[in-house]
Amino acid sequence: MTTLSQNLAGDQLTSGRLPKATAPALAASSILLSFALSELLTGGNTAVTAVGSFGLYLLIMEIAARVVEGPRQAADRRATTLVAGAFLLALIPLISVTWETVAKGLPRFDLNFFSMSMRSVVGSGGGAAHAIAGTLWVTGIATAISVPIGLLCAIFLAEYGAGSKLAKAITFFVDVMTGIPSIVAGLFAYSLMTLLFGPGRAVFGLSGSIALAVLMIPVVVRSCEELLRLVPNELREASYALGVPKWLTVTRVVIPTAISGIVSGVILAIARVIGETAPLMIAAGFTASMNNNPLANPMMTLPVFVYDSYANPGVDTQPYWDRAWAGALTLIAIVMLLNLIGRLIARRFAPKSGR
Repeated sequence: MTTLSQNLAGDQLTSGRLPKATAPALAASSILLSFALSELLTGGNTAVTAVGSFGLYLLIMEIAARVVEGPRQAADRRATTLVAGAFLLALIPLISVTWETVAKGLPRFDLNFFSMSMRSVVGSGGGAAHAIAGTLWVTGIATAISVPIGLLCAIFLAEYGAGSKLAKAITFFVDVMTGIPSIVAGLFAYSLMTLLFGPGRAVFGLSGSIALAVLMIPVVVRSCEELLRLVPNELREASYALGVPKWLTVTRVVIPTAISGIVSGVILAIARVIGETAPLMIAAGFTASMNNNPLANPMMTLPVFVYDSYANPGVDTQPYWDRAWAGALTLIAIVMLLNLIGRLIARRFAPKSGR
């Protein structure tokens, strides 16, 4: 009886398999059938076609797998199909936004857009050089403020204050700061600069940098803390066994081991704030001219430039909207470039494994 049960179990596990061409053939058939039904019933609705295709494929594949391969393989194929469907569903908005931005932003993605400002420009022409420079100034200063603070705070939480009341309080406030609305950070920076410099002189580049730093610090703290905790304790213990003090162990062993993830966390924090509009509208302000002094006068940034061009166009709206789409495409390109630089830095400074 035992041998018979083992043979039956083995037969279920090694039962017939559907040909490799079955999945693409069923997918194509489901799409064609769903498209035909959608044309007949709804006049060719794309969403109905997509949902119907997925449902038909899931149903037909389930029946075919159960008949040929058995219930175990059918369950596996069902789970695989659902995961792949969720992945494709998540890709739809990303691909749609990217395609729309590239298609509408390329017509103004030219030399004038990167070399001219909007000073004395009405209608067509002009560019976003002042906004690009402002974004680099504001984001760069915010990074210089938030990264040292966030990294030192993460080191304290992971290496020195584990389990202490102070560490628990810091963790609580960092979690609270992670969820604050971005406009609150802008109001905080504006209020702080008003107290320091007086009314009417609180809108300039540094004010915007402080607003972004408030948003960046909790992201840097949480990401760096988790990565520092992932460093194996054996490395710390080996360093301590050699008589290396704790601070030197942190700087020479722990941080270099986690540097790849730390850089990724910093890039994530920059990408989190580089597209913020509400705090910069309050703290950094609007201007049509180039301003390379973050300590005086309003400073235009790309998110605010895109918003202003799209929300407040002139009589001929198309040039303003073209500049808005080109500004959005520039923001995407900057974030992609930052990610590429972050990966190169992480690869360059990451500890080498093996020989």
